[in-house]
Amino acid sequence: MKKQHILLAVAVAAIWGLNFSVIKIGLESVDPLILAGIRFALCALPAVFFLKRPQVPWRYIISYGLVFGVGLWGVVNLGIKAGLSSGIASLVLQFSAFVTILLGAVVFRESLSRFQYLGIAVALAGLFSITFVTDGTVTLVGVGLVLFGAVSWSVANVILKKAAPKEMLAFLVWSSLFSPIPLFLLDLVVNGTKGFVELPHQIGWTAVLSILFQAYPNTVLGYAVWNWLLREYPVSTVAPLSLLVPIFGVLGSVLIFNEPLPALKLVAGALIVAGLVIGLYGKRLASSGTTAQLQSVSRS
Repeated sequence: MKKQHILLAVAVAAIWGLNFSVIKIGLESVDPLILAGIRFALCALPAVFFLKRPQVPWRYIISYGLVFGVGLWGVVNLGIKAGLSSGIASLVLQFSAFVTILLGAVVFRESLSRFQYLGIAVALAGLFSITFVTDGTVTLVGVGLVLFGAVSWSVANVILKKAAPKEMLAFLVWSSLFSPIPLFLLDLVVNGTKGFVELPHQIGWTAVLSILFQAYPNTVLGYAVWNWLLREYPVSTVAPLSLLVPIFGVLGSVLIFNEPLPALKLVAGALIVAGLVIGLYGKRLASSGTTAQLQSVSRS
């Protein structure tokens, strides 16, 4: 990759990681489901009037909007509101990579390698370790909700793969149309009208900036740039840079909320990231190492 494109990919990873802290800032004054609903309303409007509907069946557009908007980000908002720190949330959500691998094995009959099994085991050890953190930044309810969000993200990935839209940005914008109303209705069912009645009095500049950041730099711009990079370069070149997301997520939480980093939390985070590396790239790294050894032997 060109240096400027590497920096662009790192910038997107930083935005995605920082977004977890930005969400937490918005949750200080806005209900979780309402916050997500406004975010996706802004993702869809006014862009939907300028982008043609992607040429994929409606069932994919609607289902992606529901799963990505409600099942993923609506639930992740609930998890952070339930007491999970933004840094830990960014780590736990990475389990979507393993759930996607498992769903791929079921839906697309893709075989799992020993590296993927090992990666899952190592990451699960990290997740188990997180539950023993006692500094007030981890709750079991929060972990459970974000894990549900990880599963939803994996389902969304399967929908995206089946839809295979050529116009990725248009697909994201049009699918976002089907997120806000279910999110608002769910909030009405759970909390009644309280969140909507109090919204005009509670929302301030920090909440407004939080919503705008989530909608535009994070969602619309971030995914547009990332998908452009995926078109310009091999997936194997771009995808590893996404491992920076939880690192930026934890860093943002430390800088903005002074999140403590005891040894157990560092070990748990390291295990999760190591599990991701092993599960996603272990086979390639092992093959590269074997090739390098053979070349060294042949030269000697």
